[in-house]
Parts: sequence; C-alpha cells; structure tokens
Amino acid sequence: MAPTVGRIRHSRCIGTKHERMSTVANGRRHRAGAAYGTDTRAPNRGCSPPEFAVYLLGRPPGPVDWDSRWVRWPDFRLPTDRDDLHDALYEAWVRAGRQRVEIACSGGRGRTGTALACLAVLDGVPADEAVGFVREHYDRRAVETPWQRRFVLGFGTAPH
Repeated sequence: MAPTVGRIRHSRCIGTKHERMSTVANGRRHRAGAAYGTDTRAPNRGCSPPEFAVYLLGRPPGPVDWDSRWVRWPDFRLPTDRDDLHDALYEAWVRAGRQRVEIACSGGRGRTGTALACLAVLDGVPADEAVGFVREHYDRRAVETPWQRRFVLGFGTAPH
C-alpha cells in the first residue's frame, strides 16, 4: 500500500512504475481514495481506473468512462485559469477521501508535478516545501520550470 498525504495517496502508475510518495504527519490513510499522477499517453496501464480525474492539457482530452475535469494548461506553461485549477484540485482533494482520483498531463512531470505540489499545499504541506516533497516522493524532475515552482509558492489553500 502506498503512503498517504492526508486524503491523497500518491503514486505513479505508468506501466510498471508503481506507488511512490510519502506521508505527512496527520496519520490519515485512505485506501480507496488515491490521487495518481499519470501520463495520458499511457493511461492506467496496470492500474485500476480512476473514479474521478483532472486532466491538465492544452486541448480537451478524449472521452473517458469516469467523471473528469479538464483544465486548460499548455505544456511547460501555467494554467490559463488559476481559479479553475484551484477548483478542480480542491474537488480532487475532497473526492480522494472516498474515491480513486487521477491527476494527469501528457508527460506526467511538469504539469502533473505542479498539480501534485498544489495538492500537497491543500493538504497542509508548506508551499515552500511542496515542490521538494513531490520531487523526493514522486519524480525528481517534477515541476519542470521556474514559473511552475513560483506558481506553487503562490497557491492558496482556501477554496474560492
């Protein structure tokens, strides 16, 4: 079983890569509720499908068999609507308490890593530690650009 971060159990489930992340000291574990960072080019291979997903892409994703939200977010950039991202990630954070949740972009590092760092902030990780946390426990190259790192620092915890 993967370690948890509050409501979010993080893993990277692409092909044979499985369940990596660490715990924050609130001690809550949610076996059914999980947030997965993935690559939309290889969705859910070897993993159970999500019940909810947030897709971080420059163009709308194709149809899926589960509830999902699309946040317009061009590769190597920032989301075009900051409030839309916050709302989508807050919904993912809430749903992860009871459902399997997927966070995905086309590569699984920059946008997904940034979103996972923002989720960590929502879950109580200090914003100035969130990028390091995701890099240590998800992917050492997550959150690829300086502006993505700054975005995490400015990400608020309160819903809009």
